[in-house]
Amino acid sequence: MQNQTRISIPKDIYKEQYSERFADRWDELVNWQGRWEAEGNFFIDLLQRNGVKTVLDAACGTGFHAVTLKRAGFDVTASDGAPQMVRKARENADRFDMPDLNVVEAEWGALTEQFDTDSFDAVLCLGNAFTHVLNERDRLDALGQMYSLLHPGGLLLIDQRNYDCILDKGFGSKPQPYFFDPKVIVQADSISEDVLTIRYTYPDGEVHHLTFYPIRQSHLTSLLDQTGFRSVTRFGDFDVHYDHYNANHIFQLAQK
Repeated sequence: MQNQTRISIPKDIYKEQYSERFADRWDELVNWQGRWEAEGNFFIDLLQRNGVKTVLDAACGTGFHAVTLKRAGFDVTASDGAPQMVRKARENADRFDMPDLNVVEAEWGALTEQFDTDSFDAVLCLGNAFTHVLNERDRLDALGQMYSLLHPGGLLLIDQRNYDCILDKGFGSKPQPYFFDPKVIVQADSISEDVLTIRYTYPDGEVHHLTFYPIRQSHLTSLLDQTGFRSVTRFGDFDVHYDHYNANHIFQLAQK
């Protein structure tokens, strides 16, 4: 079992780090067109194959997946714990002529206060977002909340960077995320089994930081099992057949 020492960093540090300025520049970092090209129809096809109609994007960020899935015909609700990202997601919904896209501020530990239990066919937690949860109890609480929102048989799709490789071989052993603009320099300020701090330097010199818990693949699978999920399937870079260290991003699909 991975080290479970409680980390002294405030658990809601992400709210400070996702500042108004960083939120306004996030879509420079995560280029929507490039992300559409890289992901293709992976998520759309996966959800359609499993009969999903209602989706909660529980880590919506500036709204990329919520907008993409709504355009594909899914009944989408979007939420995020960072208020500035929620603001930006609403702006993007308007930009794509989706004023009816419901975007709300909701922390993972209080999802059932915002949404009814057993109300979604699928919950998504993408963009390496789950690794903002910095201690074990909060990780289990968050997964329990997501579990409660799903219909029986519903799906949770959650992702992370390949922290096994980053921790064992070094941060520079993996390229930056496929959805990041290469003009933004992404570097690790500090890294340990318990915390990873990343610095993002824009071409004009502006700098922002984010803090993560570098969760290993097997550890996340174990947490999903503990929460009650079954039939956990892992994908490495969108493929179920992948090398443990060579994949850059790991997706885990779990069923209630």
